[in-house]
Amino acid sequence: MTTVDTVRSKHDNGLGFFAWSHNQNQVWKGSLDCISFEQGAIKDKLLALNKPCYIVKVAGKIGVTNDGYLSPLDQNTTATVELLLSVPPLRIQQLGDPNFLTFHGVKYAYVTGAMAGGIASEEMVIALGKEQILSSFGAGGLSPDRLESAINQIQQALPNGPYAFNLIHSPNEPAIERRAVDLYLKYQVRTVEASAFLDLTANIVYYRAAGLSLNASNQIEIKNKVIAKISRREVATKFLQPAPARILKELVEQGLISELQATLAAKVPMADDITVEADSGGHTDNRPLVCLLPSIIALRDEIQAQYHYEKPIRIGVAGGIGTPHSALAAFMMGAAYIMTGSINQSCVESGACEYTKKLLAQAEMADMMMAPAADMFEMGVKLQVLKRGTMFPMRAQKLYELYRAYDSIEDIPLAEREKLEKQVFRKTIAEVWEGTAAYLSQKNPEKLGKAVNNPKLKMAVIFRWYLGLSSRWSSTGEKGREVDYQIWCGPAMGGFNDWVRGSYLSEQNNRHVVDVAYQIMTGAAFLYRIQSLKIQGLQMSDYYSQYHPVHTANFSGLI
Repeated sequence: MTTVDTVRSKHDNGLGFFAWSHNQNQVWKGSLDCISFEQGAIKDKLLALNKPCYIVKVAGKIGVTNDGYLSPLDQNTTATVELLLSVPPLRIQQLGDPNFLTFHGVKYAYVTGAMAGGIASEEMVIALGKEQILSSFGAGGLSPDRLESAINQIQQALPNGPYAFNLIHSPNEPAIERRAVDLYLKYQVRTVEASAFLDLTANIVYYRAAGLSLNASNQIEIKNKVIAKISRREVATKFLQPAPARILKELVEQGLISELQATLAAKVPMADDITVEADSGGHTDNRPLVCLLPSIIALRDEIQAQYHYEKPIRIGVAGGIGTPHSALAAFMMGAAYIMTGSINQSCVESGACEYTKKLLAQAEMADMMMAPAADMFEMGVKLQVLKRGTMFPMRAQKLYELYRAYDSIEDIPLAEREKLEKQVFRKTIAEVWEGTAAYLSQKNPEKLGKAVNNPKLKMAVIFRWYLGLSSRWSSTGEKGREVDYQIWCGPAMGGFNDWVRGSYLSEQNNRHVVDVAYQIMTGAAFLYRIQSLKIQGLQMSDYYSQYHPVHTANFSGLI
């Protein structure tokens, strides 16, 4: 067996690029003029993903070409060019599950996830949709009027899709979920991204079942598609199985769905796609992707064996996807698609303000921490936010500690209350309560009534005033409140910034969601090619095996 040292002496071209032959039964034929031997030219050949790549040896030198063809070796002919390795063309569309592309009418197994408060904006969804890339609008926390306006704008720009809208679980305010579902059904929004669910609710079941029917071939037609974002096996199980009979029965009794739809709903899963959410921004369990994804794929396979669905549920990933390397890792682990989040918040089309985008563009992987979530504050639920350049996570944590320690605002020591008024609220507690009560009287009078008679709940809604507004300040760019901005962000943001450092994408004003998607997917395909060559025996310096963002004008042929 040939040793590596022998291989180097035979096939090293002096550029840290050498290989041994696995193609003794084939020869490469073509013009020698198309073979590149210089470092930069070799890199260009490797980047030409839409063409095959041949690693050859000519007169003791290793070169690379995309041209020519392979032919069976004729034992009577001595080849002047030795074929060492070869890889076929690779289209970006080959990454992920092709059924995902067909089902959603998209060209890449790449989705941008919803970021609440319209951070995943109309502009973002439309820009990606026009390039046939699926994007989910950040509907969480928006008023019905604002959501209705977004639906109209996106549907007008993308009459044939693709697009999705977020349906975020609101355990303390189920009416919010219901209003969103009513709008989605009214305007025939055909894809929702269901997130932060702890269990199935009547609202998500209603949306799913209301879109079921039989086609002319007597097959079940699923009009209302669900992409469920989960991070726990017990929640994944709910979406991998059909809707609970109890909820379906209630919906039929209420006249919301028909008997036929209830019958059909018992035969299809609650979701078409499951997004396994690892260490992400916002609501997250901080799960490691390498542990979570295989577990959920195995769970899907178990449930598929039980129910024998005609179309098996696809499993994608989110959380930590911010570079071609993480994207390729996800695909190699079996992900049907990838979903990006935090990195899109720093893009031009994001609904975040310019100051927030600037902070995000400077973030490093260790610049994130967990903080109490406004929507599930009393439950102790946390979300991941940016800590660099903001005091929000520390101040939010202090509010939760006070909530746990005391039964009412009045029980909090005077010195602590004064500190809250001066440093956090910048208003008296009485003024905060007055504003909160006015808001609840319009939006949720039932909760206001409970808070008036429950000192602990009253304290919670006062604290949620700060938690709720802080994310809005980050989106609107509230002057003077920069130190209180709540910026949802995961470590993918730091990874992305490391990857693009020194390139045109290091400048936030150059970050466009479509371009970022192309760069990540193209980079993942390039890295796959490099790994394929390495597995065959090619050894190369880091110069060849790294993909750095190249302006689209320079690699448009790849995409």
